[in-house]
Amino acid sequence: MEQALLFPNCVDEQREKPVNVASVPQRSPFRYPGGKTWLVPLVRRWMKSRSCLPDVFVEPFAGGGIIGLTVAFERLANRVVMVELDRNVAAVWETILGGEAAWLADRILEFNLTLEGVRAEVSKTPRSRRELAFQTLLRNRTSHGGILAEGAGVLKNGENGRGIHSRWYPKTLANRIRHIELVSSRIEFRRGDAFDVIPEYLGDDLAVVFLDPPYTAGGKRAGSRLYTHFEIDHERLFALCEQVSGDFLLTYDNAEEVVALAKKHGFATKPVRMKNTHHSEMTELLVGRNLDWIER
Repeated sequence: MEQALLFPNCVDEQREKPVNVASVPQRSPFRYPGGKTWLVPLVRRWMKSRSCLPDVFVEPFAGGGIIGLTVAFERLANRVVMVELDRNVAAVWETILGGEAAWLADRILEFNLTLEGVRAEVSKTPRSRRELAFQTLLRNRTSHGGILAEGAGVLKNGENGRGIHSRWYPKTLANRIRHIELVSSRIEFRRGDAFDVIPEYLGDDLAVVFLDPPYTAGGKRAGSRLYTHFEIDHERLFALCEQVSGDFLLTYDNAEEVVALAKKHGFATKPVRMKNTHHSEMTELLVGRNLDWIER
């Protein structure tokens, strides 16, 4: 997603310039709806503002995993725990981090991408986890907006009229997958529910938790269109964050209901301006216990 952010309340001229998303290393093999590439510079600042290196970085709603991958590649924490409930997305991470990255990279390189071939491939019943992983990436890279939820259509025009080839870069995808395997020893992936995993780290002072849940608070329905598992108990999520001994950062749609929920739990909020894929300016919200590091 082509996104940019700037800080409307900062006097530092440098910070007012939009972040060049192209300058952020693209680590994820996914083209993910709601991806957080634009947030990478802020997460770096957040992690480096701490007095000591976090022992573990927990990403309970991993999705495309760009934040967790960045932390692992740049050693911003000793280890990373990525969690995802979606079976299809989880199959990709389990395959890459479970010793079959080479197979998946080779499968991508050898696949002859045609509209008929895509339709035939995604209609198959996968016989193994790694086949499901390939099928998932193929769907992700050839569907409108990278949407994996039911009903997503296949790209017809795409960029410069290239259709399904618009987002299918075999060599690039294969290289990303192989690079992730190189840091796999620092990443633990778990398929599961965020609400089951977060409580495990509540009492860990050296744990930081990054949460990017589906945006369904305040009547927002984007999450229901983009994700299979979109129903989130936002009140319960905020209550869990209040119990985190270490640190946490939440990203949300900038809705009045979210601001009110943050205020109820004594959290700070910071609106962040960004541009979506249609170059329309919109705002997302950062929520945390203390967001002073943003202004430093």
